[in-house]
Amino acid sequence: MFKKDPLQIIPFQTYGTTNRVYLRGRALEDETINLEKKGVFNLVINAWKRFESDEIRNTELTVKIGDDKILHTRTDDSGYFLVDETVENLMNYMNSEGWIHMQWSFKTKHLNRIIKLDNKFPGEMLVPSPKCKFGVISDIDDTILHTGLVSTLKWRVIYNTIFKSAGKRSPLDGAPEFYHLLHQGTSKDEANPMFYVSHSPWNLYRYLDYFLKKNNFPKGPIILRNFPTPFQKKIEGEKPQKQKEILNLLQTYPHLNFILIGDSGEHDPDIYKEIAQHYPDRISAIYLRSVKHKKKMLRVKALYKDYKNTPVLLVESSTQAITHAKKNGFIS
Repeated sequence: MFKKDPLQIIPFQTYGTTNRVYLRGRALEDETINLEKKGVFNLVINAWKRFESDEIRNTELTVKIGDDKILHTRTDDSGYFLVDETVENLMNYMNSEGWIHMQWSFKTKHLNRIIKLDNKFPGEMLVPSPKCKFGVISDIDDTILHTGLVSTLKWRVIYNTIFKSAGKRSPLDGAPEFYHLLHQGTSKDEANPMFYVSHSPWNLYRYLDYFLKKNNFPKGPIILRNFPTPFQKKIEGEKPQKQKEILNLLQTYPHLNFILIGDSGEHDPDIYKEIAQHYPDRISAIYLRSVKHKKKMLRVKALYKDYKNTPVLLVESSTQAITHAKKNGFIS
């Protein structure tokens, strides 16, 4: 008889306000994915485990904030959970950077199953600090992490995801420094919130979280997408999931302006321009990493040729982006 894997809760780093929690995560069996493992065989096994996950379905969970606030939720058929509720006086639980710590647990006993961490799983939610001046919404793929999205048939994306450990993936040169400068702002103490939004599926959450931590990027919520189901049809006129998530951030923080950072290879130029046109007073700047693809770069340059509402920079290097950010008063 096969030994059953221990159970675990993976709370995603999320965001909220002083009176609203917006908590996401997933309950899974722990298949011991070691993000530092080397060797082709181990990397292929890890990649398989990330996408062939064993979810804990329709199970009650509780989350405890401080000593007095307890909320309840239930996982869906894929093991995901979402708590979107009004909770008063959350500012009492914020640290100096705006993070609120919490503890997740399985509410019901699972007979003959081991639950990791004594059924106490730490989670965090970000509420922008009162001292912040703006927020930063950044793409991940080919913006801060080499993925190869513009490669022929996306072969390099597949290679990098399967055959490279998160610890061996390299950030784009100078990106961590630029992001820390934006996080610190002109006063060096603004704690400007960072939001990492990607088209990658939630299955890669731990992989990307590990990459950001190992490469010393500022901590921030990581917002991904559900893995599409087979034969899932796209609704005509429906906005991309990344665009929906960015709009949700703008609506959640109506008094906060944002800097958008992406790359020129895929859909970021179109999404960011449309958002800036709808919120001309809310988008302070758009930074788009240049890619080594002549046709795509020509398209992006033409797209923004006559656009004057928001400062836009096609970024060749982090040094160039830092100079531009200083000139526009975002950093010192």
